[in-house]
Amino acid sequence: MAMQNNSKKSVTQRWDEYQPTKSTILWACAGAAVATMIVGFTWGGWVTGGTSRDLVSTAENAARGELAGDICVERFNAAPNSAARLVELKAITSASAKRQFVEAGGWATMPGQTNPDRRGAEACAGALAA
Repeated sequence: MAMQNNSKKSVTQRWDEYQPTKSTILWACAGAAVATMIVGFTWGGWVTGGTSRDLVSTAENAARGELAGDICVERFNAAPNSAARLVELKAITSASAKRQFVEAGGWATMPGQTNPDRRGAEACAGALAA
């Protein structure tokens, strides 16, 4: 009889009469929290603190190399014999030899530094050779 009585009620009436237990509510909240985290990390673009630090470090190094490359190009072009040096640079075929040429010329050594910036030298050699 209870089964028959239950089937005659509408979904709204059954929803209004539903009395969840505390454990049901607790498990529903835990499930919702886990589902939110799965969706957030999978599709929402969330990252952990370690991944965030790695991404920042990578972007920082790339930006520093780009800036050093721009400074290097300016220093190279400001040199008194830049036209002849540019011909020499373009005659070199190896990318690593071009970088070494720029490093040896001193154009990739940033102000306040004693050693040339490797990424800056690579960016500089690429920009000048293009």
